[in-house]
Order: sequence, then C-alpha cells, then structure tokens
Amino acid sequence: MTRPSRHSRPGRNRSDTVPRTEVRTHVADWGPTDTPVGAFRLLPVRLGRDLRLLSRWMNDPAVARFWELAGPPGITEAHVRAQLTGDGDSVPCLGVLAGRPMSYWEIYRADLDPLARHCAVRPHDIGIHLLIGAAADRGRGLGTTLIRAVAELALDRRLACTRVLAEPDLRNTACVAAFLGAGFRFGGAVDLPAKRAALMVRDRARDRPR
Repeated sequence: MTRPSRHSRPGRNRSDTVPRTEVRTHVADWGPTDTPVGAFRLLPVRLGRDLRLLSRWMNDPAVARFWELAGPPGITEAHVRAQLTGDGDSVPCLGVLAGRPMSYWEIYRADLDPLARHCAVRPHDIGIHLLIGAAADRGRGLGTTLIRAVAELALDRRLACTRVLAEPDLRNTACVAAFLGAGFRFGGAVDLPAKRAALMVRDRARDRPR
C-alpha cells in the first residue's frame, strides 16, 4: 500500500505554467476493466456511503502505519472531504473488484501536486495512492494486478498522460515490489517532508509506443 505524504493534501502546486484540467470527471467515466481476478472499477467516494468502511480500513494497524489516518471517522472524513471539495485534481475512489469494495485509491495530477517540488514531473503525469482494505486480500498478488490495471486505465483514458507515478514509503518493501511487478520502474529515492519515498514510474513508452 502507498499513502499520500503529509505534504500532498490539501493544497497543491499552483504553477501557472502547467495546463490544468480536472481529473474528477474523467475518473468517473473510466468504467470497468477486466483483470485476471475479475472486473475492476474505480468509483469516486461518496462519504455518506463509504465513510464507515474507509475508517475501518484506516484503523487496521497494517494500513495505519503508512497512512496515519487511524482514529475516529472524522479524521478520515476530513482527509477525503478536502479532495471532494477541492479543485478536482485529486479523486478519492473505492476500488471495486467483482462487485465488492476492497481497496481505496487516490488518483491525482502529479504535476499539480507539491510532489513536483521534490522531483522531476511532466505535464499531465497521473499519480496514484492506494491501500488494500481487508487483510485477506493482501499478500496474494492482488495489489500487483490492480496497480497494473489502474495504470493501464490511466494511460488508455488520459491520452495526454505519458507516465503514471507513485511514491510509496521506501520502508514498505511489499508495496514497492507490487509496483515493480506491475510494470513500474524505480525512479530513485525522494526525500519528502513526511517520508523517504521510492519514486515509481510507469512509462507509456515501455509498452505503448506513441
């Protein structure tokens, strides 16, 4: 799993040199994709429907170690609401596999994020954060399968996007391995305010010449 570092939410990089488009409406229209473990879809979060589930996931010790959102539901609510009421450049989503909500994702414009202050980011790069919710779904390769599926969705649906990025904590070796298995490459260590991260990069050029 990977989490947003404290520098990332709320408030993003406001460079006037970067063309801006909302991510939110596009993610809502991405639709389902087939994977070896069933149909998968990203559904933008609705707090009234999803808050209890998300808060339970955030209080799992394995998740809380890297997301730091454990505690009363209001902590998770504030984190998610900041994105839902923001400028649309970050979209909190449920990952639904074969009709079952089982993961949480944040799809964001990396070039409009403070991440761009710490590493080289290109216009229209898409960033992802994720967690696998239930312990029973971890440790059996689902993360790798779903990361690959989401990266391919981003590249297929966002033609201006040439790369998908992630920034898992370097200590989270299982998460780094999942990204590597999903076709990402290690782009180096990045010192962020809240963590030392592994910059993971999925290039369109790796398997999708333009």
